[in-house]
Amino acid sequence: MISFNYELDFKLEDETLYSDWLSKVIGSEMKSEGEINYIFCDDDYLVEINQQYLDHDTLTDIISFDYSIGNELHGDIFISIERVRENAIDFRVDFEEELKRVLVHGVLHYCGYKDKSEDDEKLMRQKEEEKMKMFHVKHN
Repeated sequence: MISFNYELDFKLEDETLYSDWLSKVIGSEMKSEGEINYIFCDDDYLVEINQQYLDHDTLTDIISFDYSIGNELHGDIFISIERVRENAIDFRVDFEEELKRVLVHGVLHYCGYKDKSEDDEKLMRQKEEEKMKMFHVKHN
């Protein structure tokens, strides 16, 4: 089950659209969906998590804690909406596009993709692009 939690004045417009998409992404990687919690927050909240648990004192857009068991994905994914907004401007993309990239990035980590080396980062970007194409807005 994918759940969305909010620690700031922000809310996804259609949570079901996002959770259905992320469920499809998980299935496309031959993984099964356990409990995945997205926590939307601001920079200060995420910096505190970064310092407390990872001993880093830097701004970041996402921190994920992976509690997966075998192929069943579980975890907590913290996303700074402030960072996503600024990155969208820096990368010259829509906020929604950048948000989808960050949402799927966390799940891809749980699927085993890394982004520490240049080659790993290149594969991660390819996977993000591939999975973002799976997001479809329902038209009435």
